[in-house]
Amino acid sequence: MSSGRQRGFTYLTALLLVAAVGASLAAVGGLWSQASQREKEAELLWIGEQFRQAIGLYYQRSPGSAKRYPEKLEDLLEDRRFLTVQRYLRRIYADPMTGKPQWDLISAPGDGIMGVRSLSGGRPVRERGGARRYADWTFIYEPPPTASATGSRR
Repeated sequence: MSSGRQRGFTYLTALLLVAAVGASLAAVGGLWSQASQREKEAELLWIGEQFRQAIGLYYQRSPGSAKRYPEKLEDLLEDRRFLTVQRYLRRIYADPMTGKPQWDLISAPGDGIMGVRSLSGGRPVRERGGARRYADWTFIYEPPPTASATGSRR
């Protein structure tokens, strides 16, 4: 009879060991998933800043006195308003949250694109201005106020 008890104890030990390994793997998987999401968030912040800077350069370097925003993201790849083509971005980056090179475009007052945001409705790990979704993270270029707009005179 002690042989039967021994088998039962071994079986119970094996079950507890499998449960412990499963719980450990689940915890490691959760940590890995969160680390992966944080990495994608950092990439989204970097890419969003690249778009914001490129839109700003396009706007600031507008020929003549009338400043213009780009009509489409592709204008940031090849600005043909000059004798030589100007390039503000190397490529249209993919949204790291969706994996697609599609963005929600933020329209400028008047005409053009003044910013982008992710199309992802996912919830961020990192706090950024009280945003509840990645789609709430906006990357907008707003020109600095001019002297006439602020009311100052020389």
